[in-house]
Amino acid sequence: MKNFEDKLNRLEEIADAIKKTDVSLEEAVNYFEEGITLARKMEKELEKIESKVQILMNNPVPPVLENKPEIGLFDDLN
Repeated sequence: MKNFEDKLNRLEEIADAIKKTDVSLEEAVNYFEEGITLARKMEKELEKIESKVQILMNNPVPPVLENKPEIGLFDDLN
């Protein structure tokens, strides 16, 4: 699965499938196993995202100035 949203959708499908009354025990266990594996992968992705956000919050990127001010201290040297 490509992105987090796809994984989340699949996890919801699995949850719906397990809730059905006509699912066999073996199918339910297989769904459960897939769901746990998927949830663990998603948890790792969220941890990575959270650490990126923390880094950005603690070390914000300085704003880029389009028109940088010129001081002109050394203009006379040319």
